[in-house]
Amino acid sequence: MLGVIGGSGFYTFFGDNARSVKLDTPFGEPSAPVTVGTVGEHEVAFLPRHGASHQYSAHTVPYRANMWALRALGVRRVFAPCAVGSLTPEHGPGAIVVPDQLVDRTHGRADTYFDSGGAHVAFADPYCATLRAAVTGLPGVVDGGTMVVVQGPRFSTRAESRWFAAAGFTLINMTGYPEAVLARELDMCYAAIGLVTDLDAGIESGDGVRAVDVFSEFEKNIEPFKKLVHEAIGQVAAERNCTDCQPHAGVALPFDLP
Repeated sequence: MLGVIGGSGFYTFFGDNARSVKLDTPFGEPSAPVTVGTVGEHEVAFLPRHGASHQYSAHTVPYRANMWALRALGVRRVFAPCAVGSLTPEHGPGAIVVPDQLVDRTHGRADTYFDSGGAHVAFADPYCATLRAAVTGLPGVVDGGTMVVVQGPRFSTRAESRWFAAAGFTLINMTGYPEAVLARELDMCYAAIGLVTDLDAGIESGDGVRAVDVFSEFEKNIEPFKKLVHEAIGQVAAERNCTDCQPHAGVALPFDLP
C-alpha cells in the first residue's frame, strides 16, 4: 500500500469512493482518521498532516502516531507533499521541487521510536531514490535541493533566511522533520514533494512571508498539485523493490514493527 501525507491546504485526496479508518497507536491518535482509496492499480492511504481542519501546528503534529498508523495499515511507501518556501529566486511560487537532502533545525520534537536499545538508522540520504524518481520524471518538476526544516510556528527572520541561503539550502519548511526519519525507522520508503508558496524573507524585499499569502498560493495550486501526486503514484511499480529504506534487516529491535 502507498501512503500520502498532505500538508497545509492539502486535506483531502479522494472523491466519494474511499473509506475512513480510525486508528489508535502506542503514541496516541494520528492527526485525523486515515482515508483509504485507489489510484490506478494502487491502494492508497491518505492522512492530512495537520488534521482535517488544520488543528495541529507544525511543532504539535503527532508525527510518531501518524507514521505508526500508516505502517500499521500496511503502508510501506509514502509521498509527502508539503508547502515550502524558496531560498533561491530560481524557484518561485508555484514551482514543484523534490529535495534530495534535509537539514534539521527543529528542537524538542519526539524524533525516534527507539527510546531504548542500540538501534541506529542510516540517514545520509533521507529520501527514497525510487520514489523521488517517480516524481522527478514528470514534466516541470525540479530534481534535487536541500530542505532546511525549522521549528515554527513563526517564519524566519531576514538574517536567518540569508544564513540558510548562504549555506546552500534551497527550500525551507516546518514539517519535513521528524517525519522523514520516523519513516526510515519504520522501514518505509519516503519522498517529500515541495510546492513553493513564497520566496523566504531574506530573498526578497517587502513585508516578508505572511501566513495568509502562503495559504492563498497553496490554494491556487492545490488541484494541479493533487493531480501531480496522482500521476506520481501511477509511476510507482506494483511491487516494492527498494532496499535502501529498509535498514533493519537482521537487526534486533527493541519492539516489533507493526
